[in-house]
Amino acid sequence: MAKEFDVCVIGSGPGGYVAAIRASQLGFNTAIIEKRHLGGVCLNIGCIPTKALLRSAEVYESIEHADDYGVNVEGFSADFGGMVDRSRNVANKMSKGVQFLMKANKIKVFEGKGVFESKDLLNVVDEDGETQEEIKADSFIIATGAHPRELPNIPIDGEMVIDSEKAMQLEEQPDKMVVIGAGAIGVEFAYFYNTIGTDVTIVELQDSLVPVEDKDVGKELGKIYKKKGMDVRTGSTVENVEKDGDGVKVTIKSGDDEEVVEADVVLSAVGVSGNVEGIGLDKIGVNYDRGAIEVDKETYQTNVDGIYAIGDVAGGPWLAHKASHEGIVCVEKLAGEDPLPINYNNIPGCTYCEPQIASVGYTEEQAKEEGYDVKVGKFPFSASGKATGLGHEEGFVKVVFDDKYGEWLGCHMIGSHVTELIAEAVVARDLETTGHEIISAVHPHPTMSEAVMEAVAEAYGEGVHLGS
Repeated sequence: MAKEFDVCVIGSGPGGYVAAIRASQLGFNTAIIEKRHLGGVCLNIGCIPTKALLRSAEVYESIEHADDYGVNVEGFSADFGGMVDRSRNVANKMSKGVQFLMKANKIKVFEGKGVFESKDLLNVVDEDGETQEEIKADSFIIATGAHPRELPNIPIDGEMVIDSEKAMQLEEQPDKMVVIGAGAIGVEFAYFYNTIGTDVTIVELQDSLVPVEDKDVGKELGKIYKKKGMDVRTGSTVENVEKDGDGVKVTIKSGDDEEVVEADVVLSAVGVSGNVEGIGLDKIGVNYDRGAIEVDKETYQTNVDGIYAIGDVAGGPWLAHKASHEGIVCVEKLAGEDPLPINYNNIPGCTYCEPQIASVGYTEEQAKEEGYDVKVGKFPFSASGKATGLGHEEGFVKVVFDDKYGEWLGCHMIGSHVTELIAEAVVARDLETTGHEIISAVHPHPTMSEAVMEAVAEAYGEGVHLGS
């Protein structure tokens, strides 16, 4: 006999588990289905464990440059296995935290894959496809996340070509690695492996790294990565990967030229696609296109009554915090509340390589394409006393304002731990704060956050620290 619930969430990533908790808080009898580990990709094989690896790389890099700070360190080395173990321990701790939250909020957890039998009935099946439970619910929320996308000519086989999950759990550190794709995942792993001694080549189709970011940011990261010793190939493609003994030969095309690069392994980091396959969407008539379920962006309902979708499976941006907010708005709408709709142009993006990258809103190029007459201000961290004292002078803060009405159109940062600074711009834009209000708000000194105020002052011709 089917078990009945008010709300059933399929997938327990940052979108799914947050939606389930909020549903329970609002009085819904709630269930959640997870086929692998509570917390989904983010907590187990994505955001959290990769940040743990990156932290290990940062510590190693700090020790490597300890003499710059008057500290003598001898005989240190990178323990690759230890770094991986720490990363897994962090992930396991966070997953257990989600288990606790499910119990605390009286949410029924079902282990298995959710497959729709009808729009009112869902089967929970095991790895062999056998139905273990039947669930009826008034509302189903699909939060199945996404998986790495593959290039047609470069399939991911887990040996010659690996994905991000495999990259964070390799048994041995490779001597040489080729990374295909210079988005957030690609540049983060490139930084990690390069820092601990792997010879890294990055291949990116576009003309700069992190191509979704402001062009100035991408160019700056490219310069920094080259100084770190990485082989950066922008405007290039990987044409072929073939086995060569214990390693691979990678054919890289740049313009009309081709070159074969030898490596131990290739990391494919060319984006993600929503997990829409094998969950019965066609059977119940849910519309989706190229891995993204079509939803109403105010309610997150699909074209089928009672079926909702949030997070990566509902399309980009493919960010954990976007998924969580969609889950909350979706459930609050179900409860008859009136939550503010999400402003998709005010969702921050963060990349956790070192230097870090953070941004929100329009790039300078996008703002001009939208017809804005823009004011642009940029403040380099080389002019920041705090950054100089920390020994991290690379990077800058760049702001974009509308000249006519003073709207803060965008903010773009590259520098040490700038992901901790971007929230100021997010909140300010949400509150429609003007440039002069940012300038007049007293920022603490000495801090990295001063650079935001300084960049805004530069945009309005009121900067005092650049001598121009």
